[in-house]
Amino acid sequence: MPLHFSDTDLIINPDGSSYHLNIRPEQIPDTIILVGDPDRVELVSRYFDQITAKVHKREFVSHFGKLNHKDIAVISSGIGPDNVEIVMTELDALVNIDFSTRQEKTTKRRLNLIRIGTSGSIQENVPVDSYLLSNSAIGLDNLAFFYGFKSQINDFNRKDLDIFEENLPAGMSIYAVKCSEKLAHFFFNHSEFQQLISGMTLTTPGFYAPQGRQMRINLTYPHFLNEISSIYLSGQSCSNMEMETATYYAFAKLLGHEMISLNAILANRKTNVFSKNPEKQVDTLIQMTLKVLRES
Repeated sequence: MPLHFSDTDLIINPDGSSYHLNIRPEQIPDTIILVGDPDRVELVSRYFDQITAKVHKREFVSHFGKLNHKDIAVISSGIGPDNVEIVMTELDALVNIDFSTRQEKTTKRRLNLIRIGTSGSIQENVPVDSYLLSNSAIGLDNLAFFYGFKSQINDFNRKDLDIFEENLPAGMSIYAVKCSEKLAHFFFNHSEFQQLISGMTLTTPGFYAPQGRQMRINLTYPHFLNEISSIYLSGQSCSNMEMETATYYAFAKLLGHEMISLNAILANRKTNVFSKNPEKQVDTLIQMTLKVLRES
């Protein structure tokens, strides 16, 4: 018997839209671009062939349109794992729960989700102004544990995971998850992304202390940035850090969607270099991504 969701588990607005995103089920296309910054939504949708609808509620801005006669959307999540939980949960509900009956659908839709974001490198060989696809991600937040998510043993060796955790500060735990092989193969094999770097991304629960930045409060782990950049998992070290990718990947695995994260590297924390034109780098990544999708 299909699962039934109560009025307080699945909150539906009076117009039939999801509670936070304010999107209706019939609006969801198969391919969605995800960005953090609400202002970045317009930077993406201006390259659509047509914009058919705009929705804005809180930090969640959504533009729907056409790209080479195909439906497409771009949605902002805001910053951090907690916002990713809202976006991924509601997107899945919109396509895999019948809002009229509140029952889980028998036939599931699998969305193609592409994050276009910014990130900081923690390795000298990942330079500023480069572009990186997160082949996998390590989460330092505890959100995924509320869903019983554990590192994918099929993706990572258990012994390797144990060794990685043993090298972390006491009491700190992780989850590790890989990207969609289908989407990664698709982007890596397109001529537009010949210089695309493949890397393992560290997702942190904050921007300052969790990423080794010290302001007026002393850090509990002052050497964390150097330590984390030197630990290996399945033969690779963490290449960059940001605040959403691992959470996106975990929810995509749990819910059965395809998900990749594309990163514009705007800073190198090892060399303390920041991009001289970050807006241009992000815009170039947006155009490259949409060219690939247009030709698919």
